[in-house]
Amino acid sequence: MKSNTINKKEIEKFSKMASQWWNPNGKFKPLHKFNPVRIKYIKDGIIKHFKIKSSTQPLKRINILDIGCGGGLLSEPMCRLGANVVGIDASKNNIETAKFHAKKNSLKIDYLCSSPEVLKTKKKFDVILNMEIIEHVENVNFFIKKSSELLKKNGLMFVATLNKTFKSYVFAIVGAEYILQWLPIGTHDWERFIKPEDLIKISKKNRLELKKLDGLKFDILNNKWDLSNDTSVNYITKFKKN
Repeated sequence: MKSNTINKKEIEKFSKMASQWWNPNGKFKPLHKFNPVRIKYIKDGIIKHFKIKSSTQPLKRINILDIGCGGGLLSEPMCRLGANVVGIDASKNNIETAKFHAKKNSLKIDYLCSSPEVLKTKKKFDVILNMEIIEHVENVNFFIKKSSELLKKNGLMFVATLNKTFKSYVFAIVGAEYILQWLPIGTHDWERFIKPEDLIKISKKNRLELKKLDGLKFDILNNKWDLSNDTSVNYITKFKKN
């Protein structure tokens, strides 16, 4: 088994686009569109699991590790909701972009250029976010194992990724990259997509129990993403550490 989760080719690809992270009409436009549904899913999942009473900052005292944080598109909203956030990414350019943007917005987020297997911390986290990252790592088994080791018992891990189906190839690669040009060509590699049942199996081996699985679909009429029962292209999951 490879003792490293970093895929250099993938890191280089995203490092070249690092300056684009916070441009809502740039190369990460689909993620900006994606963000509202992801934020709500994570927030609601945390509130329900930890039985938090509603407030303006419901995630206060919740320690979150955002793995593959990119420019901070999820780290920042989690911080605004009151969470203590550590964001890690293997791309130095991504981390520099994230640090600059957080500082500009007076947000206290601990950003580090790292991957889960080399993260130097004695602290375990209440919540780990692995959002749109596992399809870009070198070894999913090892990545989930190392992520799980950083999670507290009874903590939550959220994973969002792409299913490995013919439909996902047509929609996520042919459609999104070539026809609609939502994403730069080569953003995704279908061989790296993972079926929900395979992700569940890997997670189970690492003491992570599936609590929720939902599909995500784009509503063309309203120009927004919504939760769906259809997991054949994009899906999002919530796991609990046993």
